[in-house]
Amino acid sequence: MSEIMEQRSAIKFCVRNGISAAETLRMCQKAYGDGALSQARVFAWHRMFKEGRESVQDEPRAGRPSTSTDVIHVQKIQYYLGVMRRLRDAVRRKRPELWADNSWLLHHDNAPSHTSLVVRDHFAKNLTHIIPQPPYSPDLAPCDFWLFSKLKRPLRGHRFETIEEIKEKTTSELRAIPTDDYAACFENWKKRWHSCIATGGDYFEGDDTNLDE
Repeated sequence: MSEIMEQRSAIKFCVRNGISAAETLRMCQKAYGDGALSQARVFAWHRMFKEGRESVQDEPRAGRPSTSTDVIHVQKIQYYLGVMRRLRDAVRRKRPELWADNSWLLHHDNAPSHTSLVVRDHFAKNLTHIIPQPPYSPDLAPCDFWLFSKLKRPLRGHRFETIEEIKEKTTSELRAIPTDDYAACFENWKKRWHSCIATGGDYFEGDDTNLDE
């Protein structure tokens, strides 16, 4: 087994034993010294294993992306552009004071559809101010640390016949969330950004960062 494969296996072992990405990185650096994987690679493999990946091998590389993949990617980009247009309209109608001086900010993660050239051009054209998302801090995104789990619970176990049924049920659950819950999420989001700043943009998990350090 090559040293790279050995380190990936070690990362997988750490994930299965509940060891954080930051601690896994420290263990790899201690064990392998200058030959240790970079922070970016350790965090990336840690995340993939945490999401259920089993293999430590690289995925086979195709010479050219399939047409179906290209079509799906374009569809995701077009969908996201539609979401952003509706968001701008909502800000204009509901927060006219922010719209007037363009002082509102957008925070989204680094999904490919969010960072595509077409979407970035849309933001530049409309002077949209983006809060950058650190690449290995998924706990900063409200959808990840709050919304998705809140939606999954009432939807779990249901079988839907059509996409429209899924949209209808999801919309119903979103509207059922109390306004105070959204406000609490926003305060939690701000706290997590303070944690990110306190760690110098480095990886952190949940709300455990000591802001006084």
